[in-house]
Amino acid sequence: MELRVAGIVKESVVDGPGFRYVIFAQGCNHCCKGCHNPDTHELDGGYIVDTDGLIEDIKSNRYIDGVTFSGGEPFLQSEAFIHIAENLREAGVNIICYTGFTYEELIGSGDESRIRLLGLIDVLIDGHYIEELKDLGLAYRGSGNQRIIDVKSSLGEQRIVIEPM
Repeated sequence: MELRVAGIVKESVVDGPGFRYVIFAQGCNHCCKGCHNPDTHELDGGYIVDTDGLIEDIKSNRYIDGVTFSGGEPFLQSEAFIHIAENLREAGVNIICYTGFTYEELIGSGDESRIRLLGLIDVLIDGHYIEELKDLGLAYRGSGNQRIIDVKSSLGEQRIVIEPM
């Protein structure tokens, strides 16, 4: 399966706790004012990678503490990210995902692939970046409206559970 990416960072310390392997999806329709990654917005930009090759590269990297899906917007390529996430879950890899959608929008979307991908994620950092709410003191997010959500607990309790990272 193919995935259009803007880039890959094999050892990041700013996209979640510990050393993280980060996959930056190419393509975003949110186009938030002041976005940290504006080069990822074009839907046909970036380059194509094979998801099986990515999975093998991630599994062979014994120094990482987890994987982060970022972007762009990962939920625009749900099927490819599902393939990656399912294989990483089997290997016990922790998954964080950044999205411009809110948790409520994803759950209420009726889009089975988005809901399925959400269920494979450990932590979701949701919501548009809002430049007027920029806060450099926040951990792992750029604006005060964005939440760090424990997805498994939220799905189980059927309410949003904030992750204390």
